[in-house]
Amino acid sequence: MAAPTDCSLIATDLDGTLLRGDDTLSHRSLAALARAERAGARHLVVTGRPAPRVRSLLDDLGCTGLAVCGQGAQVYDAAAHRMLWSVRLDRELAENALGKIEAEVGEVYAAVDQDGVDGLTLIEPGYRMPHPTLPAVPVDRRDDLWARPISKVLLRHPELSDDALTAAARSVVGSLATVTMSGPGTVELQPCGVTKATGLALAAEHLGLRPEDTIAFGDMPNDIPMLRWAGHGVAMANAHPELKAVADEVTLSNEDDGVAVVLERLFGQTAGLGRQRSAQYAPKTLSIEP
Repeated sequence: MAAPTDCSLIATDLDGTLLRGDDTLSHRSLAALARAERAGARHLVVTGRPAPRVRSLLDDLGCTGLAVCGQGAQVYDAAAHRMLWSVRLDRELAENALGKIEAEVGEVYAAVDQDGVDGLTLIEPGYRMPHPTLPAVPVDRRDDLWARPISKVLLRHPELSDDALTAAARSVVGSLATVTMSGPGTVELQPCGVTKATGLALAAEHLGLRPEDTIAFGDMPNDIPMLRWAGHGVAMANAHPELKAVADEVTLSNEDDGVAVVLERLFGQTAGLGRQRSAQYAPKTLSIEP
């Protein structure tokens, strides 16, 4: 199905979608987003990263409006540096969920994203960050993870694949939390019922826009609710098979500027960028600050 030509809201995941594997964004993608915004479209970042981990990135993108962060648990106002909306994961429920998961699959390693615009990412011994560019604070023991309110828990298993860990967690967690898989080595627990779609819906309502106005891009199963909510859902060529199964179309990979390819079709090309291979353009490095 062809993408709509009058989309007013462009919702993009970051890792594996808009960003390349080295946390860079190409000039072609920047140009395509800028052209869409000049045509009147709004761009919303919808990411699993918490708000404190995307502030510098939003600055580099020129985003001064809203961003949906923390798998939909946070709607962040970049210009005002404040949360318009946020949901915490109850720490007692999180501990109970972890206990049930470990009873099923054995020991797992955990990390948490603290709630708030200045929240930290804490990692217990044995947990390895899937994105080495993102800052994290080691703690001595698991109890230290619960020192302050949190927005989500991140899990890794020493042997199980992400798919197997996700399936096992979902089978035992029940209504204690929502289980998502958002990237290689990234299985997460977030507040029950919270998804990227719930956060995107709140942000869109704030902007006066509707699902049918929206085109959404993603690459992992955590993007499924967002693509289903949007009027048109686009999976990257590198996307997980579960996401491709629900997408309206599949574009090129994040390394080949798949988001830009679709936006150029919708809003036209800029200075002939769409007619040339994206590899010809030096990527812009985006710094990520604590």
